[in-house]
Amino acid sequence: MRFRTLLPFACLALLATAWAAAPNFAGTWVLNPGKCRNLGMMAGMADTLTIEQTPSALVLRDAAVFNGSKMASTTRFDLNGKDVPNRTPTGDPAQTASRWKGAELDTVWTIAGSIQGSTHRRLERRYLSADGRTLTEVSQTSASDPKPIVMVFDRR
Repeated sequence: MRFRTLLPFACLALLATAWAAAPNFAGTWVLNPGKCRNLGMMAGMADTLTIEQTPSALVLRDAAVFNGSKMASTTRFDLNGKDVPNRTPTGDPAQTASRWKGAELDTVWTIAGSIQGSTHRRLERRYLSADGRTLTEVSQTSASDPKPIVMVFDRR
């Protein structure tokens, strides 16, 4: 009897702990090209992310300057795993599905492939450094991708 009474409270405590354990990416982040890998011509880009985060959603506003051209985009992520319509950096329609994997936010982008009826998937992993001053984004086409794009941002 006592176990049944305490069970709902124990479940709520575990859920609260899980929410509290999720890292908070909120803030302003500036690309540090010297810490990045495999950027190619994007290494010359000036990029600033502004992130807002709630327990259920993350909104990422990206303002970049590349070859003198300004670019801006907003991407929304549902932190409960639901698919969200978004646009790729090149403006193509995509679906994103995000899930916490420990302290890492994993997002799968699903985009129409170049062959009619095909799809392309890309995995993005985001995580903070231990001190919370660095945000790393790893983008790869598969778990075995030998050259993932690694973008490192410093907290402003």
